[in-house]
Amino acid sequence: MALSNTQTTYGTVTRGFHWLTALLVMTLIPVALIANDLPYDTSEQLTRKAFMFSLHKTLGVTVFFVALLRIIWAMTQSKPAALHPDRKAETLLAETAHWLLYGSLVLAPLSGWIHHASTSGFAPIWWPFGQDLPMVPKSAAVEAISGGLHEVFGKVMLVTILLHIAGALKHHFIDRDATLPRMWRGAVAPHTPVTAHHTRKPLLAAIAVWAVTLTGAGLLGYYTPHSSDTPTAELAQVASDWTVQEGSIEIAVTQFGSTVEGSFADWTADISYDPAIVSGLSGTVEVIIATSSLTLGSVTDQAMGPDFFDTGTFETATFKADLITGIDGFVADGTLTIKDQTLPLVMPFRLSVQGEDANMSANLTLDRRDFGIGANMDDESSLAFAVDVSITLAATRSETE
Repeated sequence: MALSNTQTTYGTVTRGFHWLTALLVMTLIPVALIANDLPYDTSEQLTRKAFMFSLHKTLGVTVFFVALLRIIWAMTQSKPAALHPDRKAETLLAETAHWLLYGSLVLAPLSGWIHHASTSGFAPIWWPFGQDLPMVPKSAAVEAISGGLHEVFGKVMLVTILLHIAGALKHHFIDRDATLPRMWRGAVAPHTPVTAHHTRKPLLAAIAVWAVTLTGAGLLGYYTPHSSDTPTAELAQVASDWTVQEGSIEIAVTQFGSTVEGSFADWTADISYDPAIVSGLSGTVEVIIATSSLTLGSVTDQAMGPDFFDTGTFETATFKADLITGIDGFVADGTLTIKDQTLPLVMPFRLSVQGEDANMSANLTLDRRDFGIGANMDDESSLAFAVDVSITLAATRSETE
């Protein structure tokens, strides 16, 4: 049995690539649909959902490399002539669909891979080469664009596959020709077709379809960053003795063994502090955080839910403390309120004051269970109990009247 193509039939390698690709794609599409619909309210459900998404991603990366090899092989082979060259419109449509299919088989998994690499957290790809890609940053913009492209390319792939299958069935059951047998078992057409005369029209037609589809998707907002449906609490202005010029409140959680980092965008700090006091109570601080302003990689929406921050019920978290200056450094001694849980918290911090400017930083680790965050996630292999918090701010002493 010939490995290479001829003018009348497909070789073993081409047919092998065709059916391997079909098997992979017809597996990963339903896997993705199932994964999207699975709940993730408990550790067991989240693990099951992550398994399905990991399977989808791993199959997608496999399709990418198989498609590349298939295209490289096709470039070295002659393409069998069309069985019905006199049907010009049908032949143009079939070859255009082939170009669309080849493109989507590369671009759909590649855009999905870039989306995975630009996003923190959730389901890993099952392979030993890491989860990142060179020159792909962790970026909300890259995540949005690549995610939108993945969805568009995936839909084009699905439509093209359905057209491809419909055409094959039409050839087999209506035309009763050798289209399907020569791809299935390498059969030769009973009547040898004329020598193939391939043109660039199908490629140009496919490019036109891509241009219209991608432009339309852009106009529909496919490439814009996803925004949460949860409204962010409007925080009142504070009249603080020290005005925060810049700062960040960042958190890091561990999910399925990978670190997922995020930060709160909206928060206020009411700071009263006297740097002249070198020992004992030297000030107070009250920080109010709009919890729905959190971005946390691919699990941002999950973090807003009732089993986590429950931002629909509890709009803010509050840290209120006395500032203590001691021999060994500085401590904020107070309470942290998240949801309906208020617990004592002692937070050592670093502080430098130069004239009217102050810079502060602190690192601490909280146990999410203490505040009822993810109480139904009792398996650390899914979501670790420890949450690392990093705080930095630069403040300027407010002018006194």
